[in-house]
Amino acid sequence: MAPKTLEALSLSKIISERLDVYFNSHANSLPVNLYEVILAQVEEPLIKHTLRVTNGNQIKAADILGLNRNTLRKKIKLFKIDPSHYK
Repeated sequence: MAPKTLEALSLSKIISERLDVYFNSHANSLPVNLYEVILAQVEEPLIKHTLRVTNGNQIKAADILGLNRNTLRKKIKLFKIDPSHYK
């Protein structure tokens, strides 16, 4: 259990550091709907990496991501990801 906690903290720390840089560099021009903007930028690479790890297996990827398989398929379509590219 400890390794997962350390990994999560490490990822959280990296994200926090990058957000500091982002906010500092966009202090006067932050976009509207920042939450959605950031989620969209994180979600696509997360799905791609998970598909890579699962060799394009959408059922396994959905399980790892904690998503319903149909939800994952919708996101794959939204981001125009070709799952066969990861096989």
